[in-house]
Amino acid sequence: MKKPLHLCMGFAAVERKWFLPLVASSFVSITLFLAATLSLGVSSHGKNSSIFNLFPLKEENETPDLYVESKLIQVPSLNMPSPPRLAYIISGTKGDGDRMKRALQALYHPRNQYLLHLDLEAPPRERVELARYVRSEPTFIEAGNVHVVGKANLVTYKGPTMIASTLHAAAILLKQGKEWDWFINLSASDYPLIPQDDLLHVLSYLPRDLNFIEHTSDIGWKEFQRAKPIIVDPGLSMLVKTDLYWVTQRRALPSSFKLFTGSAWVALTRPFVEFCIIGWENLPRTVLMYYTNFVSSPEGYFHTVICNSREFRNTTVNHDLHFIMWDNPPKQHPLSLGIANFENMTESGAPFARKFEKDDPVLDRIDKELLGRREGRLTPGGWCLGSSIGGRDPCTVMGDASVLTPGPGARRFGELILNLLSPEKFRHNQCVQ
Repeated sequence: MKKPLHLCMGFAAVERKWFLPLVASSFVSITLFLAATLSLGVSSHGKNSSIFNLFPLKEENETPDLYVESKLIQVPSLNMPSPPRLAYIISGTKGDGDRMKRALQALYHPRNQYLLHLDLEAPPRERVELARYVRSEPTFIEAGNVHVVGKANLVTYKGPTMIASTLHAAAILLKQGKEWDWFINLSASDYPLIPQDDLLHVLSYLPRDLNFIEHTSDIGWKEFQRAKPIIVDPGLSMLVKTDLYWVTQRRALPSSFKLFTGSAWVALTRPFVEFCIIGWENLPRTVLMYYTNFVSSPEGYFHTVICNSREFRNTTVNHDLHFIMWDNPPKQHPLSLGIANFENMTESGAPFARKFEKDDPVLDRIDKELLGRREGRLTPGGWCLGSSIGGRDPCTVMGDASVLTPGPGARRFGELILNLLSPEKFRHNQCVQ
């Protein structure tokens, strides 16, 4: 009975040897892609003379109508890699229903899976209204890829109930049996900076076992303020949200594994998510038990598991794919973003940003200039085949979801990926002990 297991482990070890060449080849592919797109000439009509005839890039100032018009016949390129599929969890609390609806519209793509979770603090009416919207949107019904958590969890954002809710969402997305490649957690205060077509296009060139997780072993002040204190989260046993309970005793740092910390926002591969949920090793469960009494456990759980795992420690990309601004020194929550931050957000190349206040004017500018999205509509993409004449919504007619029409956002995100996977940064920033 042990022989097949040893064979599987042997194959896994051999397969891991190909990981660095895969990253190197992906780096070269994206470099060539960006070199080609960034060196395109400009014709007398002011449009790029794209060498990629099957997926012409949008112009910065091109309107959504011009972008999606006249694409009644879709011809996928035989030379392009298959686009990945993403699994999103969008979380919110009381009063976040409308924000989650807007974020979903901005993030939507038929290839992906979406799970919406309004925690137990939100009134049942708000959860019902969100579910009613999902059930009434024809595109969601046709694709069957948007779901709402019916049995909500109580979430105390400084306690372990936050990571428990995230793991619950990941387990649901795995149980649905749908194919997806990356799991991405977002909150109602997050918002995309590029269309999903751009994001999927760049990710198409990457190995599907890269985990985007900002992390460090230099926990600094967190050792005394988060690791050594012992807390009890009432959300584990109560139905009403209250503050954490602090125990007077303090504990030593663990000796069987090393602590890592970083951003709570991650993009994790399906194999690693399965490792955390199914856990064929005991490490994920051991670490989870430790973080049950840890302040802000989402900033350390996945980071500690992945960097203490022999199988996954060399798959990390040290970035959370977000644009975030902090006080100096950082406080519990980041600064709210506004119009003054628009240029820096755009130039960062990050596909997501946080945090935004509800209906802040900068969101309208992102919709108009970066996403090409109109109010109340889904972000258009290559899958939208309807006519936009007379202001009609082209996404009411769904085409082939594997056809992507990447635009300027793909260039910005591609440049960020090139920087992260560069030889001087990629290995050097992985799970540094």
